[in-house]
Amino acid sequence: MKHWSRRGAVASLLWPASLAFGVLVCLRRWLYRINILESKHPGVPVIVVGNLTVGGSGKTPLVLRIVELLRQHQWQPGIVSRGYGGSAAAKGGAPREANSVADPAEVGDEPILLARRGGCPVWVGPERAVACRRLLEQYPECDVIVTDDGLQHYALARDLEICVVDGRGFGNGFLLPAGPLRESPARLSSVDAVVTHECAAVKGYAMQLQGETLVRLTDAHDVRPVQSFRGQKVHAVAGIGDPQRFFRHLARLGLQPVPHAFADHHWFRAEDLDFGDQMPVVMTEKDAVKCRRLAKENHWVFPVSASLDPAFERWLLEKLSGYKAA
Repeated sequence: MKHWSRRGAVASLLWPASLAFGVLVCLRRWLYRINILESKHPGVPVIVVGNLTVGGSGKTPLVLRIVELLRQHQWQPGIVSRGYGGSAAAKGGAPREANSVADPAEVGDEPILLARRGGCPVWVGPERAVACRRLLEQYPECDVIVTDDGLQHYALARDLEICVVDGRGFGNGFLLPAGPLRESPARLSSVDAVVTHECAAVKGYAMQLQGETLVRLTDAHDVRPVQSFRGQKVHAVAGIGDPQRFFRHLARLGLQPVPHAFADHHWFRAEDLDFGDQMPVVMTEKDAVKCRRLAKENHWVFPVSASLDPAFERWLLEKLSGYKAA
């Protein structure tokens, strides 16, 4: 929302509501801390990857890199997500497995991307502790769980908390609904690690998103260097938390993006991708999950991967080494 980026009239009018929201957030967290509200632990190490703001901040690429790192070091991870945007995320919904051929209308877009790229089981559900239990019942060999989002989901007990902060920082600094924050920035002092993405104002381990190819949406075998599109005008489509980040990325690679920004988790229709010409249409992997049913020859997907500060990877493996020994 536009008023989240500055402290204007709308944000000022909503500020009392954000104070009330902040009180409720603190009370809820305190109730979990003193065990009046119960947190459940699945019995294997739990790594929560989340953020303080509403919307995406690069959590999914970070989860994929963490999972890749764990597999390289003989861990057998599983992933749990709410499945935002899918029917499984509805309150009271039953947990279910997300795989590469699942329906995004049921399990959401990000879990399908995680299943395709992660190489490990992915389960979704509004109650993360229940989803963890179901995952471990079906895949008892899993010895660590990584959650995509869920920093504020205190019903799931966790061993490590990793908070991602992107280039938008904390917006106008207000809590919901006057600003984009789910919790105060002071919460960063209590997490185990902060990962920053295009945000020099916050101290943490640096993350960069990298990509070198474009994949034709109608033919996954047609993979081309992104540099082969250098200098071309392309329609850039992004329904993610920060579409401008995607547009900037393409421009840095030498493409000439014509930006088309949509809301995070937007459910695309054919008319959303019809621009009246045959220029290439380049989209994120997350959006491609929902656009595959609408694919045309001029639709291309830009896969990205997270590159992390080696110090973060060493820190994570050292933290988990005690669990492996046990």
